[in-house]
Amino acid sequence: MASMITIAATAVPDHLRGALTRWLLEVTPQLYVGTVSARVRDELWSAVSDCVEDGVAVLIHPADNEQGFELHTAGQHRRRPIDFDGLTLISFSSRQAALTNSGQVGATTP
Repeated sequence: MASMITIAATAVPDHLRGALTRWLLEVTPQLYVGTVSARVRDELWSAVSDCVEDGVAVLIHPADNEQGFELHTAGQHRRRPIDFDGLTLISFSSRQAALTNSGQVGATTP
C-alpha cells in the first residue's frame, strides 16, 4: 500500500537530488514529498543513505506506532533520534561533538 513520505536532503550531490525528483516532488529546495510504496521508499532511502557524503538527510514516513510516523537519518548530524519508551525524541549535540563523532576533527581532552 502506498503512503506519503517526506525526505529532507541538505548538501547532497546533484545526482541524488535528480534521482529523488524522479519519484518525489521537490516542493521547496531540499524538501521532497510524494506517495510511494514501501518498497520504493526503502530503495530511495538506501540510495540516499549510500551517497549522502558530507550532507544530511532525513526520511519521515507513516508507521503503526504511538506517534504515527518513523524517522530515519543519514549523514553528519547534530540531531540524533533516540528511542525513549517507544517514542522518538531528538538529542542535540554541540557542533564540535558532531564533527568529532564524524571523524572530521580530532578528539580533544577537557
